[in-house]
Amino acid sequence: MKRYLIAGLLVWLPLAVTIWVLQAVLGLLDGVFLWLLSGSQIVLPVTAHASIQFLRTVPGLGVIVMLLGLLLTGVFATNIFGQWWLRQGHRVLNKIPIVKSIYSSVKQVSDTLFSSSGNAFRQAVLVEYPRHGSWTIAFVTGKPGGEAGHHLHGDYLSVYVPTTPNPTSGFFLMVPRSDVINLAMSVDEALKYVISMGVVAPPMQTVAGAPQGRSTRGGLPRGQVVDAAPDGAVEAARNPTG
Repeated sequence: MKRYLIAGLLVWLPLAVTIWVLQAVLGLLDGVFLWLLSGSQIVLPVTAHASIQFLRTVPGLGVIVMLLGLLLTGVFATNIFGQWWLRQGHRVLNKIPIVKSIYSSVKQVSDTLFSSSGNAFRQAVLVEYPRHGSWTIAFVTGKPGGEAGHHLHGDYLSVYVPTTPNPTSGFFLMVPRSDVINLAMSVDEALKYVISMGVVAPPMQTVAGAPQGRSTRGGLPRGQVVDAAPDGAVEAARNPTG
């Protein structure tokens, strides 16, 4: 009986979570659309209120309008004219005391995570954390900069170590490049591995140009246990990121 219940849970749980996430996203888009309609009722004359009220009753209209708005905003932001207007808007927002700190912080994070030219979460690696002989998956976010980078002598990488099962929280580390091990798995596969608490292991992959007899995950020899090997053997097995 217990086995059947667990099997049924494994079938329905992913579907239920997927539906819940979609409902949350669609509800958010619909809520923003209704907020815009409420604002338009304040600005527009009373004669237009009946039409606005009718728009509230159309199912799915909010999601369609918001997605279309995002698409048009993206088209506007990718041309020269739109970029000029965006720069003017950034300057205005950066001059407002309270808004400046919030807007600039969110913009920096979003540009880093979602920009095609950013370096965030471009590669999954192994780092020795939180103690010697204990390893965890991390994501390369770039190189240390500013004052922190000035005080670090040598070649260092900035990595993000996510927590399990919620990868949105974690730890930011600056580690020597020689102390990280490359992983052939993609970022998506590494995130699934972290979220599943190590249950859903990605398949072994072949690294182009990897020496014979070495693991496809970061160049460790097949069958070698990291925490049981001598320090020299571990160092020799490491494949620094390029």
